[in-house]
Amino acid sequence: MKQHPASSTSEANAIPADDAPGTPSVRDLFLGFLGLGFTSFGGALPLARRAIVEQRRWLSAAEFTDLLGLCQFLPGGNVINLSVAVGMRFRGWRGALAGLLGLIAGPSLVVIGLGVLYERTQNDPHVRHLFVGLAAAAAGLLIAMAAKIVLPLRRDPAAAVIALLGFIAIALLRVPLLPTMLVLTPVGIAVAARAARRAGEAQ
Repeated sequence: MKQHPASSTSEANAIPADDAPGTPSVRDLFLGFLGLGFTSFGGALPLARRAIVEQRRWLSAAEFTDLLGLCQFLPGGNVINLSVAVGMRFRGWRGALAGLLGLIAGPSLVVIGLGVLYERTQNDPHVRHLFVGLAAAAAGLLIAMAAKIVLPLRRDPAAAVIALLGFIAIALLRVPLLPTMLVLTPVGIAVAARAARRAGEAQ
């Protein structure tokens, strides 16, 4: 059977999913996380959402929150897990490696340099005051990020209740993270599945 010219043209011009507009390349992932590592004072997590969601638009706010939840459940640092997960999502193992190396390369060099400097100046009161100020600024960044992550939950009361229970368990009752996640994660999955079924029935 003769193939229709329009069909062959459309197939030839089709864009692979990995090369679709807006999909970051391996180089983009490396440079993006490299910049995040260099500019994230007090921890990369507070600025990770801004860089990934607001500036580069790699993920939506809801996608970032879901992915961060997964990364918090896994062992290891949240931001390191996030760099691997984002890279893997777009470019497979090459993207995961690029995101991870980009995130840790710059800060590793800076920390080594500052460690040598701090060893020589740690008894200086000005240096101590500097670190107290940095700690306060880092706390403010974490609070701002937490507020941005909570905002999408205002449309989902059930998810907001689960988030509140997690906060009470960890921050107020001092329950360890692992038992809290082992209890709340299945509950969250069940609630999300029930909401999806209701949405399907409504349609």
